[in-house]
Amino acid sequence: MEQIKNVLLVHGDFVDGSGWRQVYELLVADGFRVSVVQHPTQSLAGDVLATLRVMRAQHGPCVLVGHSYGGVVITEAGTDDDVAALVYVAAFVPDTGESAHDLMAGTAPMPPPRDDFLVREHAGFHELYAADLPPAEARFLADSQVPWRVGALEGRVTRPAWHTKPSWYLVASDDRVIPASLQRAMAVRSGSTVSEVAASHFVHVSQPRAIADLVRRAARTAEETRP
Repeated sequence: MEQIKNVLLVHGDFVDGSGWRQVYELLVADGFRVSVVQHPTQSLAGDVLATLRVMRAQHGPCVLVGHSYGGVVITEAGTDDDVAALVYVAAFVPDTGESAHDLMAGTAPMPPPRDDFLVREHAGFHELYAADLPPAEARFLADSQVPWRVGALEGRVTRPAWHTKPSWYLVASDDRVIPASLQRAMAVRSGSTVSEVAASHFVHVSQPRAIADLVRRAARTAEETRP
């Protein structure tokens, strides 16, 4: 049985991969080979390609982890043969032909685009995204936003990986961006194994141990069941 020691962490909208730092350190301490994908959120196709490039440099089976919009990316990229498991973290989980935009009913309203890009206003950013983080940390996250291109928001999935790959979902029950009820509904539809933690949308920053624990569990279970 081939051990699953590779993990790819895929960030969501308005942020880059630096928010995974604590999750990265916990998993590396456990002996995993962890890569953080720095995709540009310009288009779904481009973000998937960036993920596949990193994946192919790892060599061997991996656990693919996506937060928020990163869930759309891993849903499309996860059909690759090297993907043994999917882990969704307060993430969108689209089905065939769906985009992040299609799943946004009931979520926090998007800001109007500027030159085809979306950026969150700083006012209210702390309360909306990161209510369980210190104000200074939330302010840094607001000030270091990565603009999200409308085309990425509207990118449609062609072959959802969760149809053929085992998946796990971490629900952030205090999320004010993607309501917990929507997260649970997407997790049920995808047949994911569900865990839940009281956290904001930036659960990967505020509750890194919960994510690291779920990744370990996914890797261990996928090892036992992988053909």
